[in-house]
Amino acid sequence: MKIAGFFEELWPQSFGTAIGSVRDYVAPNRLEDAKGVTEYLLAGHELFSVMGSSEDVLGSGKTVLGGDSIYSDGDWIWRGDLWFYVWHHNVRLPEEFLARVRENKYLMPAEKEPELTKIAQKVQDNFMAG
Repeated sequence: MKIAGFFEELWPQSFGTAIGSVRDYVAPNRLEDAKGVTEYLLAGHELFSVMGSSEDVLGSGKTVLGGDSIYSDGDWIWRGDLWFYVWHHNVRLPEEFLARVRENKYLMPAEKEPELTKIAQKVQDNFMAG
């Protein structure tokens, strides 16, 4: 299970070792294709739904509805607020993830229920362990 945006402020330790602080991944400029990447993130298949909002850990004072929810494209998982960090703070994502997004032409792959069910179970197990 690969995690896009696996930052220590956003994921519990039960998911493994984070890649570092989200602050270390803030770039001076937005990705050239940030709109497409953001739309891809927003179109993810919902695995784990959390009601409420999450506060911007970078201090803007803004909140994101459903930010703690978890989404997937069948290969990667990410939080519901990752789009916010990409769009508003120019947060960089793993090149491997960006390559997948671009190969898919920014379109979310069709839902494959058996694979997503397995991923959702892994996500739930990790949250239960944390």
